[in-house]
Amino acid sequence: MNTIFEKRAELKRKFRNREKMFAGWVSFSHPSITETFCRADFDFMAIDMEHSTISLEEAQRIIAASQSEGVPCLPRPVSHSNDWIKPLIESGADGMLIQMVNRPEQVRALIDDIKYPPHGKRSYGVNRAQAYGFDFDYYINHWNDQSIFLIQVESIEAVNNIESLLEFDEVDGVMIGPLDISGSLGVPGQTNHPLVIEASKKVIAACEKYGKSCGTQVADSTEESIQALFDLGHTYAILGSDLFVLWKWAEKMKSIITKMK
Repeated sequence: MNTIFEKRAELKRKFRNREKMFAGWVSFSHPSITETFCRADFDFMAIDMEHSTISLEEAQRIIAASQSEGVPCLPRPVSHSNDWIKPLIESGADGMLIQMVNRPEQVRALIDDIKYPPHGKRSYGVNRAQAYGFDFDYYINHWNDQSIFLIQVESIEAVNNIESLLEFDEVDGVMIGPLDISGSLGVPGQTNHPLVIEASKKVIAACEKYGKSCGTQVADSTEESIQALFDLGHTYAILGSDLFVLWKWAEKMKSIITKMK
């Protein structure tokens, strides 16, 4: 079996078993960043295309770089449109992380775009995902069972609808977006506000009930901040990002420069 397929199937099992996992996150397009991050032994890499300028062509290079290091890759497209989803999947992505999923009808529409019949309505074609034809038969017969589908819960509407969102078997897990939830609750930026914590706990409990993985991103990744997430009930943590790493480094350098001047 192709190593990519083995890693994808392994990641799928981890999500389904709610195993503790760690992921990296890239917002900049150069594949060398992804290759460097992959050496941290992440369980998967995520690509932020929603809040970055990463193009479809650049995303394919990131996916390839990640998989070449033995790490599955899940892009987050800028919208729910199949104009983004289809080319990312055809580029060989191991699944999709979809932002701002609020209602069950959105989940159904996304499954239609991501999965082949009979689970969905994805059309058949040949591209990097199928090794340009060499792995076509295996790919189309195992994609539905091996691919990963994560939804982001980022609004109070999604929190209130969480059980109906998780009723779909095709959903493997949730990524909580506390920053957007804080804005939805009228306390923008206050990710530790009691209302935000309460909303997160509701989602975490629902994920446990339905056997789904649940995680979030840690902007400032310390052992203490990561452990706090697991103590809250998350099963995976996305550790910062290239943008956060550079931001925090530059912030520290600015402080040093100011003191030394």
